[in-house]
Order: sequence, then structure tokens, then C-alpha cells
Amino acid sequence: MSTIRVLVVDDAVVVRRIVSDVLSADPELEVFTAANGKIGLAKILQVNPDVVMLDIEMPEMDGLETLVEIRKLYPKLIVIMFSTLTQRGAMATLDALARGANDYVTKPANVGGVAAAQQAIREQLIPKIKTLCGKLERAVALPAKPNSVRPTATPRPASFIAAPIDIVAIGVSTGGPNALAEVLPAIPTNFPVPIVIVQHMPPMFTKMLADRLDAQCQIEVLEGATGDVLRPGRAYVAPGGHHMVVKRERTNVALITNQDPPENSCRPAVDVLFRSVVQIYGASVLGVILTGMGQDGLRGCEFIRDAQGQVIAQDEQSSVVWGMPGFVVRAGLADQVMPLNLIAAEIVKRVAKPRRAAE
Repeated sequence: MSTIRVLVVDDAVVVRRIVSDVLSADPELEVFTAANGKIGLAKILQVNPDVVMLDIEMPEMDGLETLVEIRKLYPKLIVIMFSTLTQRGAMATLDALARGANDYVTKPANVGGVAAAQQAIREQLIPKIKTLCGKLERAVALPAKPNSVRPTATPRPASFIAAPIDIVAIGVSTGGPNALAEVLPAIPTNFPVPIVIVQHMPPMFTKMLADRLDAQCQIEVLEGATGDVLRPGRAYVAPGGHHMVVKRERTNVALITNQDPPENSCRPAVDVLFRSVVQIYGASVLGVILTGMGQDGLRGCEFIRDAQGQVIAQDEQSSVVWGMPGFVVRAGLADQVMPLNLIAAEIVKRVAKPRRAAE
């Protein structure tokens, strides 16, 4: 079995040692290190890595500068940013994703000692490396039938008539910031229903993401908070570290955030949000599953379809990782499977023309 070659670029000796020890303990990974971006670029020529781990703050050549050079020279090389859980780290991470980084992991906080840091890196980083290199998602994917065609949308019975859409619920993870930056700006100002979003991200990152999207969009985008009343033409991003659900309050529907246990190892979790919107809106839910690792959103889409709501899934070709949408499609839960650049128009069409047979 071929190993995955990982180049870890970080100016901190301790960080390089911890990350190197964790990754090297996995027999499928081979690890190399560099002390800054300039050295890292030279090492790429020497070791021909499959994945580069880039610290953001480094002397001589920082992570963003290095990323720009990598994308010029090696456009297909997988790059994962190593981010700090700070406002500055969140802003730099979103900049890196916009400039072509494939994903990011956050550095463990300075609590719990070396063992806790190693465990956090092991749980966060190794699955992302293997997924982005195509090993992990293939290992957990639902089996395909021999000689089967690529999975597509699941048709409804001819008698099915779609209910009016009263809310759009979006679930997304790996590759999500860029996916949302393509979908949401194409939603018009007069969009007649609210949009609720779970993007797997830690605290502070979701606030920065919402602010950035708000500056790019015709509709208002904000980080959701308990007590926010859902309004048409407004998108609410679940806050990092909190589940987000909806609850009816007299004639309004409002958001509630909580720190109940994670689901699918996620908080916020797509399944939690999707279940709650189905409980309030029933058949009038349009669920949208975009690029992401794992299968969070699968059970939520089952709830939507069981309630006679509608589901759109991003296709494999345009997804950074076809984990979340892939599970939904293979389970026969998608009314439409389509590339990212067509999803906003499909959302607008389904919300504007709800009284028709689903395609």
C-alpha cells in the first residue's frame, strides 16, 4: 500500500515535533518537516509531498505567501492550513481558503498538555489528510453495485406535488466557505424565505465567515443567536461550538442555540438543524447538502424526505469532498444532484415556483 507523503511547515520546533510524532505513528503516512515557507517550497521539490501542512504565522515567508506560491507552481497539491483559535487566525484561515487552501485544522489550545494536543491533532488532522487524498471516503462510502452508473437524483412518484417552500436549510463542511461564497451571493435581495446554515467551523470562525459573506451578498448574512426571529431574505449561520435549532414563538419562528452533546462528532450539526426545521415547517423545507466530509446531514435529509420536503445535493465533480452529499445521494434522498454553480438558481426556482411536480 502506498503511503501519503506529508510535509509539515511550521516555525515552532515543538509543533513540528508533536505533529510529526502523531502523523508518523500512522503506517499510511510518511512525514517531512520545514521551518518556514521558503524552506518548505524548496522541500516540495525534494520530497514530492501529497499534502502540505502550512502554519499561517511564520518568519521570512508566512503561510499565506507560501500558499500563493504553491498555487502558482503546484495548483493540484493539497494544502491544509494550521490555524490558531483567535480572531486573527480565523481571518487568515478564511483568506487562505479563498486563495486555494483545501482545508484547515486548528492548533490545540494550551491546555491538557502534550498528550491532549496529540490526541486533538490525531482526531482532526489524520482523517482530513486521508479524506483529501481519497482514501478515507472510499473506505467508508456505501458500496456500489458492479458496473453501476454514477448515482443521480431519486425520482418522486408521478402523483407527488411539492409543497410551497417556507425555509431553506443548508448543510456544508469541507470546502464550505468557498461553496457558500458562490451560492449565497446569487440569492436575490427579495428572496421570500429565510435561510439557515450549518457550516462545520469552530467558535469565532463562524462569525468571521458570516461577516465576510454578508459583505459579498445581496441578502443579509449573520451568525445566528438565541432569540433571532427568522426573516425572509436573511441567512443565519450556526455559531461554532453550538447547535442551532428553530422554535415557533406565537406567530414567529426564532432561533435557539445550545451546547447539547455533539452529533456525528459535530457541534453545530446539520442533522440537529434539519430535524428542527422539519418539526416546524414539515413539507415546506428545502434542504441543501453541499461539499463536506462524513455523513452529517444524512439523517436530517431522511427527515425532510419523510415529511415530503425537497433535497438538493451538490455533485461529486464540483465537491471538494463528496462525503456529505454523496451519502445523501446514495441513500436515494436527493431530488436534484447538480454542480455548485447551478445550485443558487435551483434554490431560487424551487422557492419561486413551489406548486409543481418535483423533477
